[in-house]
Amino acid sequence: MIEVVAAIVEASKNIYYLSTNGLELKKNDKVIIETDLGLFVARIIKENYKEKEENLFLPLKKVVRIATTEDLSQINSNNNESERALNFSKKASRDLNLDMHFIDAKFNLDKSILVVSYVSDSRVDFRELAKKIAQKYRTRIELRQVGVRDKAKRIGGLGPCGLFLCCNAFLTDFSSVSINMAKNQNLALSPSKINGVCGRLLCCLGYENEVYTKLKKDLPKVDMVTDTPLGMGKVVSIDILRGTYCVNLKDQGIIEFCKDGSNESIK
Repeated sequence: MIEVVAAIVEASKNIYYLSTNGLELKKNDKVIIETDLGLFVARIIKENYKEKEENLFLPLKKVVRIATTEDLSQINSNNNESERALNFSKKASRDLNLDMHFIDAKFNLDKSILVVSYVSDSRVDFRELAKKIAQKYRTRIELRQVGVRDKAKRIGGLGPCGLFLCCNAFLTDFSSVSINMAKNQNLALSPSKINGVCGRLLCCLGYENEVYTKLKKDLPKVDMVTDTPLGMGKVVSIDILRGTYCVNLKDQGIIEFCKDGSNESIK
């Protein structure tokens, strides 16, 4: 078991599991952490706890220190400079006629790296743009193409359920979501119903898919002909959560049955 903490970098919404470096940390503490792109300020979202080694990607990055007043002042200054860098990048890309839609630009703590994130429908040759930004800010430039789901994660918003987007609120990565999950849950296959604000399938389609798969196991499929205690008929609908299905019987009309084939307990 290893003592770790979980921290989120607010700028990117990336969550890191880190070595505590001997520090006793509390939820919402601001700390300086190691990342592959240098030092960033992060907020503790889960204080010191023990985790199995097999659940972690080793070697762990670490919490360097609790953020000082000077660190927070530097971050505020960096954020202001990052906003100017983002505007400069947008203008430079327009001058170069590049198909790039910028999301954000962020300096690390010591401003040794500037990370500029963008969305594009195609591959972009941004070498000339990188040179222009580097000449302006005299630092290492990282231009990163991200997907529309990453864009939604960083920007945030409200989903069709009325709650904050899962990706922006608590998801740490994007699991695979398929149209079959929507079909499995008998959802209307209208894009306005099953797509999120990012234009991709809703992440939440995967949350209950396993349960629906299990519940549907003993139910007949719609349009199949099945034998019932009252005779043969065609299945016209199923209610997955109630565990019932409706059959159109030739002489008796539509009758609802339980998954065990009975209809005595149905009201």
